[in-house]
Amino acid sequence: MDDLQRARACADRMYANDKASKALGIDIEIPEAGTAVASMRVREDMTNGFDICHGGLIFTLADTAFAFACNAYDDVTVAGSGMIEFLRPVFLDDELRAVALEEHRGQRSGLYAVEVVNQDGEFVALFRGRSIARGQPLLDD
Repeated sequence: MDDLQRARACADRMYANDKASKALGIDIEIPEAGTAVASMRVREDMTNGFDICHGGLIFTLADTAFAFACNAYDDVTVAGSGMIEFLRPVFLDDELRAVALEEHRGQRSGLYAVEVVNQDGEFVALFRGRSIARGQPLLDD
């Protein structure tokens, strides 16, 4: 199995049990190992009292892309930290894409940047996450 096949197999395994991503309608693409794209359409139940997308859901989308990017190596990996900068509001029916890119991967930790854009290619948020590998295989032998 090559790196991309392994990354996609890990993503398939994770997504099969990911109730939160499924409930939010988040779709995942794995273009290469260490990279993931998470996308979702903003529904009415995702808006807050100001009729904009709840920031926690934008964080969730970015965090999801981060999770799938850092779990590409058949080593269960969790978030050690994550932070987000909101750049512009997101509205009902906006189509969001969160693209996670691996910046550094060591033996036990990694750093990832996630850019969240809307359907017009406008940046709506920037996320950074630090991962911690647990040393446990994600895939069956």
